[in-house]
Parts: sequence; structure tokens; C-alpha cells
Amino acid sequence: MASIRTLKKDLAYLVNAVISDAYVALYFQPAEQRDAIFGIVEKAAELNNTLLDRINRPAEKHNPSLVKKHYAQIRREMTDGVEKLFEELSQVCKHTK
Repeated sequence: MASIRTLKKDLAYLVNAVISDAYVALYFQPAEQRDAIFGIVEKAAELNNTLLDRINRPAEKHNPSLVKKHYAQIRREMTDGVEKLFEELSQVCKHTK
């Protein structure tokens, strides 16, 4: 099992990638898209905060099998959440005139 430290670093890296891409998109997109892009940034921050909270507080500390499943679920939610945010950003950037 990967360490908790590595999981936190991966979460920070992926969320920062979404946020930095969103800010780059702000530069190239028209002003009408600003609210949608800022919404994606807020969702990324919310994803970071909720997953970080769950990483720091595992449900069952004394059962190694459940702890391993807990962190595997967090990793799946992290990758799915970041993928969804990138897809939303892509959709917002496609609909420009």
C-alpha cells in the first residue's frame, strides 16, 4: 500500500493541475466563461478539502484490511473527481465563439 504522504502529494498535484489549467483557460476564454471556470476551481478546492479530511481520518484505524480499502476508495474518488473536473473544463472551453 502506498503511504499516506504519497497519497496527499498526489492529491495536491492533481488538484493544482486542474486549478492551473483553469487559470490558463481564463486567459484565453471570453469573459462570459469566467463564472463557469471559477466554478470549476471551487469544485477542485472542495474535492481537495473533502478528500484530505478523509485521508487524515480513516474510518477504522485498527483493522488493516478496512484501512487499505478506505485509502483505495479515496484514490479512486480522487482520480474520478479530477477526471470529471478536466472534462468540465474541456466542455467550457469548447463552447466559445
